[in-house]
Amino acid sequence: MRYYIELAYKGTRFHGWQMQGNAYTVQSELNRALQVAFRLPISTYGCGRTDTGVHARQFFAQFDVPEPIEDFDRLVYKLNGILLPDISIFRIFEVESNASTRFDAIARTYKYFITTYKSPFLQDFAWYIPTPLDLKKMNRAAKLLTKTTEFGSFVKANAETKTNTCYVKEAEFEENPANRTITFTITSNRFLRSMVRTVVGTLVDVGKGKISYKEMKAIIDSQDRQEASDSAPAAGLFLWAIRYPYI
Repeated sequence: MRYYIELAYKGTRFHGWQMQGNAYTVQSELNRALQVAFRLPISTYGCGRTDTGVHARQFFAQFDVPEPIEDFDRLVYKLNGILLPDISIFRIFEVESNASTRFDAIARTYKYFITTYKSPFLQDFAWYIPTPLDLKKMNRAAKLLTKTTEFGSFVKANAETKTNTCYVKEAEFEENPANRTITFTITSNRFLRSMVRTVVGTLVDVGKGKISYKEMKAIIDSQDRQEASDSAPAAGLFLWAIRYPYI
């Protein structure tokens, strides 16, 4: 029997989603909780991977067990009691035996948060930038991302990927003067390793006047990671939403 878990996590203390040696990861913690609950060795498989310090407002993981789950609410309650406060389980539900959290997803949305004032309460969730940013220029440059399908300029160096092709449907900054924050939203069918953080870092340099619209286009066309800016800090990034055709 195959099941999906819908969850969220604060990534500050984790070395990302994926298990890696003795590192403390979301996947290793979730596997541990499931093994305690079922008293069976259980492995989860995620809808993607997030880097160290990156958060997830919505994430899906799959797992298989030999017998049907009879009480989903009780299992959710039990798992939330086992897990640390950094991870929250929202629901568990049955899917087809060939369903895949990773390959069946048709769209993923990330949000990146920037704060223009220093706050001790936002340091784990936003990038503090005290210098003025020109959002009009940033949004004009961001539109270029929806007009290309090749993102080699924004993939982490030496990342193991068969293709750098992505179909970005949305890329936009929005300012909220009331709480002095800026939110960048980007939606695509898939994302490359560290792609969103590198895109944000480069667009912030556009907003600071360090990179022009013409230079941004040249960076994209170059397909060379060294041409783009440094990646934005992990703390401001959230995997925000994932869409499936059957959910």
